[in-house]
Amino acid sequence: MATFKIFHSLTEALAEGKHDFGTDQIRVALTASANAPTAANSVLADLTEVSYANLSSLNVATASSSQTNGTYILVLTDHELSGSGASVATFRYPVLYNDDAPNDELIGWADKGSDVTLDDGDSFTLNFDGATGILQIAIS
Repeated sequence: MATFKIFHSLTEALAEGKHDFGTDQIRVALTASANAPTAANSVLADLTEVSYANLSSLNVATASSSQTNGTYILVLTDHELSGSGASVATFRYPVLYNDDAPNDELIGWADKGSDVTLDDGDSFTLNFDGATGILQIAIS
């Protein structure tokens, strides 16, 4: 996945107990070039999503959620988006959010660098770093 950027509100949401990445369902939302996410966004309602008609599951699987020597790492399983039945709306920014959090709190996003269009039968894989994860937290 392209460089993953964290929403500023994530730190407050973590401190207030809105996330349990060990059990909560993380989902991907998609936005287009004209509606790019910004670090100041905090909940899913802040974004303008593209249509998900004809798209496979948006649920992302957690590979591991653990800490070692005081550093927490969240690792997600690579996720494939597939067009099914017709074309999928063009998108550029995959955004991760917590579907189990009170207001669908945002986690982070990536810029794919250009528009992505999926026709019927096409697929696009969101590659998450299996070694360092999408999120690391260390308290010093």
